[in-house]
Amino acid sequence: MLSNFSKCEKFQTGALPVVYGVEFVVALAGNLFALWLLVVKERRNWHTGVVLSCNLAISDLLYVLTLPLLIVYYSKDKHWMFGDAVCKLEKFLFTCNLYVSIFFIMAISVNRCVALAFPFFTRSYITPGHAKVTSIVIWVIVGVISSPVLKFASVCSDGSNNKIQCVSFCNKTEHPHYVYKFFLSMFGCLFPFLVTFTSYCVVIWVVWKNVNITPLEKRKVALLVASVLVLYAISFVPYHFFQIYHLHLRLLHPDNTVCWIYDMYQVSKGLATVNMCIHPVLYMAVFDSMRVACCGKSSEDNIGG
Repeated sequence: MLSNFSKCEKFQTGALPVVYGVEFVVALAGNLFALWLLVVKERRNWHTGVVLSCNLAISDLLYVLTLPLLIVYYSKDKHWMFGDAVCKLEKFLFTCNLYVSIFFIMAISVNRCVALAFPFFTRSYITPGHAKVTSIVIWVIVGVISSPVLKFASVCSDGSNNKIQCVSFCNKTEHPHYVYKFFLSMFGCLFPFLVTFTSYCVVIWVVWKNVNITPLEKRKVALLVASVLVLYAISFVPYHFFQIYHLHLRLLHPDNTVCWIYDMYQVSKGLATVNMCIHPVLYMAVFDSMRVACCGKSSEDNIGG
């Protein structure tokens, strides 16, 4: 059912300030705590998984600090008061955080897969230096694929109520923006998902076959697989699906909007940033100090110590 676009925004301005407010508190506290543990508790044990997790926490903190801007923006009924440069920066950091998250989760998954499938090779040849190089490559790739956001995003005047909005695209010709978003969905979401899915198929197969893997290691693997599945099911897949569907309908009907699709797209935007709240759960499967701080020591920890 088609309706006027302004009517569709009521759900957005009512729900997102609350969603972003909760995410700001949870993500800031969780990732600051994780980063503190990484620096203080894990400083002598910086294996490859810790290096990758540290980059993920830094990315989350960079973006979470922009959430108060969005809380004010949506609380003011989508009136942007911070200028064009800050608008572009917020959109750029959102895109970077989203795809940095996806690519580092892929790297953590591949790292765990290689460690379990080829343990002797991993201990002999894989070092934290390799993880640092991988981290630099991921940041460069994500920075490059996110840079067009700086061109597309801008403030846009809403002539109907004299408000300034911060939007991903402010132009009547939407096809280039749609092509760019479709590319991000394929390269930035589908490709890493296939690699991550393949890695976990190998991980599950190895854990299932290997009787020497400890119950603690099996719980870590189960936690890692479950947290990543939740991330894709809640944050990554719905956002990309509803974004592409919404933009496709905008191309077909530029003067109208399907409200329920737009509302679902806005819900998925809020859920996309939930990944910052779930990452601390993922860290529990990667470094022990996070797991011990949240759950206490297990019998395996006491035996190992």
